[in-house]
Amino acid sequence: MKTRITELLGIRYPIVQGGMMWVGRAELASAVSNAGGLGILTALTQPTPEALTAEIARCRDMTDQPFGVNLTILPAIKPPPYEAYLDAMLDAGIRIIETAGNNPEAFIAKAKARGATIIHKCVAVRHALSAQKKGVDIVSIDGFECAGHPGEDDVPGLVLIPIAAQALDIPVIASGGIGDGRGMAAALALGAEGVNMGTRFCVTKEAPIHDSIKQTLVNASERDTRLILRSLHNTARVFRNAVSDAVVEAESRGCTFDDIRPLVSGARGAAALAQGEVDGGVITAGQVIGLIRDIPSCAELIARMVDECRAALKSAAEKAS
Repeated sequence: MKTRITELLGIRYPIVQGGMMWVGRAELASAVSNAGGLGILTALTQPTPEALTAEIARCRDMTDQPFGVNLTILPAIKPPPYEAYLDAMLDAGIRIIETAGNNPEAFIAKAKARGATIIHKCVAVRHALSAQKKGVDIVSIDGFECAGHPGEDDVPGLVLIPIAAQALDIPVIASGGIGDGRGMAAALALGAEGVNMGTRFCVTKEAPIHDSIKQTLVNASERDTRLILRSLHNTARVFRNAVSDAVVEAESRGCTFDDIRPLVSGARGAAALAQGEVDGGVITAGQVIGLIRDIPSCAELIARMVDECRAALKSAAEKAS
């Protein structure tokens, strides 16, 4: 396939793996890249910039194809050393960087000066336009269906993607609610030039997640997610389990973040993913779980998606002729 996304990133298919906390490790990123997509390591999954350097080297041992690194920048009482992580990836030769969260203009300029291509992930067209003005090369636009943080506007992809594609001059990657070739075909028809998938790549053989979590997501329906942290204006879409139910209940009574901090702890969520404890912590998942019916390898998934996408586009063209 050939789009501006494949040309800019040097990949065979315009399919990008989401930069997911605790999941974006070398095993998954290398498998996606080897299959023709773009694998993404998650910088802050690693405890230090030095550990990120080692993870980049480990990924390079597993693939000779392009891969990138995600750096999500969020406000925090004790923020991690974001610039040190950026320096680690640039010094390691990473030239594809996905940013998310706050739009770090100084970081973008620094990365661009080192020859990096910047993908910025956002949930609103106004943010995408700002990112384009600040020099990013690609925008990944996240619809309301997505896992993780969909923002507070609640605009789904069927509306958000074509608005973004029309408003922006730089290429758009569609994210949220995409899990097969039909969704990819729809995204391309809406004006996107690639797709980003997080939840779907979590349910693959190479994803560093316990098999019981993967099977739980296979068995789930599109109704099995919850929106948490709405009352705190930091909405997150997660899998419906005992922990997310408890968070929503606490919010219904009125709570502060400190009241629910033990429930939404990142360390607790990481342990749940690693140990297979479905009710052990917050498990991020999008509504696309309703489309997931198996646990393929990344190579099997991407090959199937490409075939499905081409068939769907052909069928749509025939219906319109």
